[in-house]
Amino acid sequence: MLKLIRTEEEYKLALKRLGEVFNAPAGTPEGDECDVLALIVGAYEDEHYPIEPPDPIEAIKVRMEQMQLKQVDLVDVIGSRSRVSEILGRKRKLSLEMIRKLSERLNLSVNTLVRDYQLAQ
Repeated sequence: MLKLIRTEEEYKLALKRLGEVFNAPAGTPEGDECDVLALIVGAYEDEHYPIEPPDPIEAIKVRMEQMQLKQVDLVDVIGSRSRVSEILGRKRKLSLEMIRKLSERLNLSVNTLVRDYQLAQ
């Protein structure tokens, strides 16, 4: 019987069962069980193991890698080669205008880019 996960032990048992029914065909009782278990496990993990969003600079670097961009490709967005280097090297904070342009250019959420982050020492 499926029920909400309340303890770590129940979570481990649910993960084990999810692994057993993970490849069950859709529309079968096991497939339906897999769908419900995934929702229940996801809800437990969201509450007990939240994942913090990435800091803005890491998000920019990851997206640049995904899009196969180099630092020079952001000059038109950030202002100059040296400014891009300062931003990605954490020597300077992003300005509001940079955030707007980066959000559009890299298709990143403004909420991700406005998060505070540490400058390099």
